[in-house]
Parts: sequence; structure tokens; C-alpha cells
Amino acid sequence: MMNRVVFDVETLAIPFASFDETQQEYLLKFAKTEEEREETIQRLSLTPYTAQILAIGMLNPDTRQGKVFFQAEGIESTFIDEGLVQLIPCTEQEMLAHFWKSIVHYKQFVTFNGRGFDCPFVMARSALLRVKPSRNLMGNRYAVNDHCDLLDQLTFYSAMRKFSLDFYCKAFGIKSPKESGVTGLDVGRLFGEKKYREIAEYCLGDVKATAELYKKWAEYLQV
Repeated sequence: MMNRVVFDVETLAIPFASFDETQQEYLLKFAKTEEEREETIQRLSLTPYTAQILAIGMLNPDTRQGKVFFQAEGIESTFIDEGLVQLIPCTEQEMLAHFWKSIVHYKQFVTFNGRGFDCPFVMARSALLRVKPSRNLMGNRYAVNDHCDLLDQLTFYSAMRKFSLDFYCKAFGIKSPKESGVTGLDVGRLFGEKKYREIAEYCLGDVKATAELYKKWAEYLQV
């Protein structure tokens, strides 16, 4: 059995006021209305140069053991899921160092849209925070034994329309992580309310759903 890990990240825009005047002007140069301004600021969560990582979830789909590294204050590390998953509070820099130390132990990593989002985000944030990567997350797109990006696989490398993780889960009869009532749009509010563990558990839900989706792909589509 191949040693593998599923991972996913949760991100949040850096406070807009932390950018200098020139940066703010550059970021908003195409926003003509207040609505467009708000949308532009919200989208800042999607790029590593304007956002931070709040959580990284990692799960072995075969053993169900995993870890979630997450930004938090005043919280102790704890185990959940009958001791199989550890929630580890840390700074973003520590989180990235933990991630790179952990991922070298796995032959294959599995993501959902990792090539389009999680992987470049993690690599760029690592560079910005002076954390050295331990492997290239953006290698050969077609080498699924290294990186299996399920969005690539389920669209047959963009030959078909792309759907969200929630949509694919429902299509394959998998419990969607959105059923808990929390979505990515809630992450900023939860962080502001210091509900850090809820963010960690939401990230873990995405990782678990991705792991189940991977099993469907491996059983019925991988040839």
C-alpha cells in the first residue's frame, strides 16, 4: 500500500489597512463602486501575497490518522476522533515548518484543486515567511503517484466542467463538509471571534471529504 496523505488549507486576507497607500491603490484600481471594492477585498483571501494561512489539515486516508495545524491563541494541543487526529495550535510560520517536516514522510499527496490553489499558496507563503520547502508541490501534473489532484482527475484534466468539493461529494454520496453549516465565507468571522478550533474542525472536514472522494476515484476511475 502506498504511503499517502490528503491535505487542505484555509486562508484569510491580511487586514487591508496593513497595506501601504500605493499597494491599496493598486489593489483597488479596477473597483469603481463600493460593492466592487468589497468584492475585491474579499478576493484578497485567494492569493498568498495578500492573505495568510489559518489552518493546514493533513490526513492519511488509509489509517485515518492526521493533524491540523492552525493559528490560535491560548489553546492547548488536543486529540479528537478517538485519538486519531491531533489539533495543534501554532503561528503561521510554525505551521508551515510542521507541514514541510511532515509531508516528506509520504510518497503521494492528495488534494482537491491543490494545483490551482493550495500548493502554490503554501509554497509562496513559505517563501514570504522564510520557511524552506522540503519538496516541490508543483511537479508533473500527470504524475498522480506523486500528486493526485482530484479536480484534475474528476474533470479529466479540464475536459469537463469543474464543480465544487461540496457538489462532487453530494454526487458521489459522500457527506459534504458544508453540512455542518460552516463554509469558507465564515472563516473570517470565526477568526475575528477567536473561534479557532471551529476553523480547525472545518478544515478537517474538508480533508475528510477529500479523502472519501479520493477513495471513490481510486476504486472506480483509476486505471
